Amino acid sequence: MWQKKIVKTVYTLNLNRSYPKEITDMTYPLMKKFCHKIGAEFYEITERKYPDWPPTYEKVQIYELGQKMGNDWNIFFDCDAIIHPDTPDFTNYLGRDMCAHNAHDLANLRWRYDRFLLRDGRHIGSCTWLCVASDWTIELFKPLDDLTLDDVKNNIFPVQSEVRTKMVEPERLIEDYVFSRNIAKYGLKYADLNQLFINSGFQQPEFFWHQYAMPPEEKIVRMKSLLKQWNLL
Repeated sequence: MWQKKIVKTVYTLNLNRSYPKEITDMTYPLMKKFCHKIGAEFYEITERKYPDWPPTYEKVQIYELGQKMGNDWNIFFDCDAIIHPDTPDFTNYLGRDMCAHNAHDLANLRWRYDRFLLRDGRHIGSCTWLCVASDWTIELFKPLDDLTLDDVKNNIFPVQSEVRTKMVEPERLIEDYVFSRNIAKYGLKYADLNQLFINSGFQQPEFFWHQYAMPPEEKIVRMKSLLKQWNLL
């Protein structure tokens, strides 16, 4: 029976492919296995387009890439995120009018609010290691056009647990702020995947693992331990 193909792309960010290969050798095969499972292409963003901004801001390239590729769904994982092979195609649970993260923080802990965040009132603080947006909600990834880098940095306040690691400066949370603000500015409907899985009947839906404020050498140890627990190593 004929059925229109739903076009999906899974993106990751690895500028100049400089991220520790010992980590991506663990994460990329699982990402590609997930792509095969859900019928998605795999796309690695490796070149800078916004050199005056912090490296992680390059995630906004998906705003143009997704439109050029004609994607119905655009999915982003940080290159150090582990995806369990049993992970379901979560786009089957989302309406095209939705965008999503695995979960969200309370925005008012980290951001100084402007009129968009105040007007929206949902206090969604984006956790951008996992992002999902359809062609209807591609504005999640839209680059800023009304604030400077200094404006943004002045609106970001890492929480004390981040400050103590000495690894998280305001610019490290640039894309979290921008995507939070985009959800508010464009009134995007939003879902937490973790809660969506629970509501759909999954028990303890531990499909993903990601830690951001952790030295690579510690991360490698933790990742190998997890993969052994999952019987994948």
